[in-house]
Amino acid sequence: MFNKDIYIKRRETLKKEVGSGIILILGNLEASRNYPDNTFKYRQDSSFLYYFGQQRDGLVGVIDIDNDKEYLFGNDIDIDDLIWYGPVDNVAALAMQVGIARSGSIKQMASLIDSAQKSGRAIIHYLPVYRAEQALQIAEWLGISVADAKAQHSVELIKAVVKMRSIKQPEEIAELEKAAHIGYLMHTTAIASCKPGVEEQHIAGLLEGIAVANGCDVSFETILTQHGEIMHNHSHLNTLENGRLMLVDAGGETHSNYCSDNTRTCPVGGKFTTRQKEIYDIVVKCHDHALAIAKPGIKWLDVHLEVCKILASGLKDLGLMKGNIDDAVAAGAHALFMPHGLGHMMGMDVHDMEGLGQKYVGFDDEVQPSTQFGTNCLRLGRRLQKGFVVTDEPGCYFIPALIDQFRAKGLHTDFINYDKVEQYKDFGGIRLEDDIIITDSGCQIIGNERIPLTSEEVESFMNNN
Repeated sequence: MFNKDIYIKRRETLKKEVGSGIILILGNLEASRNYPDNTFKYRQDSSFLYYFGQQRDGLVGVIDIDNDKEYLFGNDIDIDDLIWYGPVDNVAALAMQVGIARSGSIKQMASLIDSAQKSGRAIIHYLPVYRAEQALQIAEWLGISVADAKAQHSVELIKAVVKMRSIKQPEEIAELEKAAHIGYLMHTTAIASCKPGVEEQHIAGLLEGIAVANGCDVSFETILTQHGEIMHNHSHLNTLENGRLMLVDAGGETHSNYCSDNTRTCPVGGKFTTRQKEIYDIVVKCHDHALAIAKPGIKWLDVHLEVCKILASGLKDLGLMKGNIDDAVAAGAHALFMPHGLGHMMGMDVHDMEGLGQKYVGFDDEVQPSTQFGTNCLRLGRRLQKGFVVTDEPGCYFIPALIDQFRAKGLHTDFINYDKVEQYKDFGGIRLEDDIIITDSGCQIIGNERIPLTSEEVESFMNNN
C-alpha cells in the first residue's frame, strides 16, 4: 500500500473527472474452489486497490461527489473469524489508513444508496462487473435485475478510470520494476532448465515457485510449451525434446499487485538449428524495431503495422512470402504468421484494465479496432502518451490448421508461397516479449536486468548455466 496521500489525490481527481453522482467501487469477495471454505488465493480488484488501497475482502468504496463525502464500507470480522485468521483491523481503521473519515457496514451502505435513490439522486456510477457475485450485489443494492446490473455500468466512470490508470506514476513504476525483477528470475530459470528430457510441468512449477517466493503470485497462468504455435497453451504435459523450441510466456506480481509479462523462446538442447535461427532473428528485429520507433504521439497501431512489415520482409527473404511488402501487410497476409497484436497495456492487470472494455482502454474516437483478421486482435491502437506501459511482443508461428485454411480458401496467393510454408508445418512458434514504458521522447524496457534476447545471448546463457 502506498502513502495515504496518494489515494486521497486519486479520489479527488476521480471526482473531478466524473463530475456528479455517487461512485461505487467494489472490492472482491473470496471465491470458493470446490466447497465454501476451500478458496482460491485472494486477489483484490485492481481499481479498488488503485483508489482505496486495501487488500481485505468484502469492502466497498463509495464516493459521493455531490456532497463531497467518501466512505469505506465492509463488515467487521467476528470472534469466530478472529480465531481462525488472527486479528484484523476494523473497517474504520482501514478507512483511516487511506485517508477516509467515514466508514460503516454493508447494510449501512445499502441504506445510503437506497436513500440517495429515493431522494431522486439516481446517478450511481459503477464499473463493469466481471464476477457473478458482483452482479448479484449491484442488483440487490440498486433494485434492478442481474442482467441490468451487468449492462448499466457507467461509461463516464470507465473513461475517468482509464484516463488515470493509463499514466503510470513514479510509485507505480517502482513497483513495475520489482515485478520486472521477478520476471527476470523466472525467465532465466526457464532458459537454464530447458534441456532434453525435462518435463514442461517441472519448469512451470519452478516458475510459479519463484513468483510466489518473490511476490504474491504469477501475474497470469504460465504458458510454457513446445507447441508455441498455440497462442495460449496452458498445457504442460510434454517432455522436452532435443531440437524443439520451448516458448515461455510468464510473469510475476508484486505484493502491491503490479505485474510483469515477458516471453522468451529457446532451443531445447541449447543450440538453434539454422531454420530456427533464421526465423528467431527476424522476430528479434521486429522486437527491436518497436523499441526504436515507439514514442509519445505515435499510434501503437502504426507501430504494430511497421513491425508487421519487418516480419513480412524477413519472411520474403526466406521465400515464405512474396510480392510487395506494403501491399501484403495492408491486405493482412502477414497474419498467417502473426495472428495477434503487437502488445497491450500493462500495470496492475497484466492486460491492464481490459475488464473495463478494450474499446475504452486501447482505442478512442481517432483509432477504432480493426475488423481485419490478425489486426482485430490488437488490444491497443491509440496514440501513446508518456507514462503508458505496454508490451512489445512480436511473434512468428506456423499453425498447421490455419495454413490449411488459408490455402484451401486461396487467400493471399500473391503474397504467400504456400509450397515453402508447407515445409514449416512442424516448426512451432516463436514469441519475444518485454514490458516498456513510454518516456519523454521514446521508450525503454522496464527493469535493470536484461533477459537474454538475441539468439547469441540465449545460446551463450544456456550453455553456461
